[in-house]
Amino acid sequence: MTLKINSELEGQQILVVGSNLPIIAAPGDDVILPCHLEPTFDVQGLTVEWSKPDLKPDPLDRLSRVEYVHLYRDRQEVPDMKMASYFRRTELFMDDMKHGNISLKILNVSEEDNGRYRCFIPKLRSRVKSAVVELVVGEKICFVFNSFPTFQASFTNRFRLCWLLRCFLFCFLDPNNTKNLTTDRPLG
Repeated sequence: MTLKINSELEGQQILVVGSNLPIIAAPGDDVILPCHLEPTFDVQGLTVEWSKPDLKPDPLDRLSRVEYVHLYRDRQEVPDMKMASYFRRTELFMDDMKHGNISLKILNVSEEDNGRYRCFIPKLRSRVKSAVVELVVGEKICFVFNSFPTFQASFTNRFRLCWLLRCFLFCFLDPNNTKNLTTDRPLG
């Protein structure tokens, strides 16, 4: 997903860039939820919030709050604001933040991690300050990708999208089919 932003930073138009395709993983995998700013500039001095926007506080508990998947403030992680299920499982690429990379790495994902994730920069001087990335975790979805780890880097986006759609149809329309797919035959 690419969102155009009018920003006063350096007088340039800023883009918050996430992924318009879901990030697909098997339980136990480490994943990267991509998000960065263009043009590149140092975001180490800004607050970066990663959250799950579909989680809502418990209306019966007035003291409850929606916590963060990951919170970076004052040039460091703030672990006491993090949801317990993500404690010691998330990290930003600290050295790459000076180039605008605010991608989130989640370690050892499980099906409970499924859902939409929002990357938000509250002090970015713009009308739109966030991007949303979807994570899909499941055995039946991911067995396809285990046989060729360089798949995403080696094919065009159009081919990748067609392949992902076929994988979803394969997994969801015939859940009893456990045959492993390969890329050595044409998809036509």
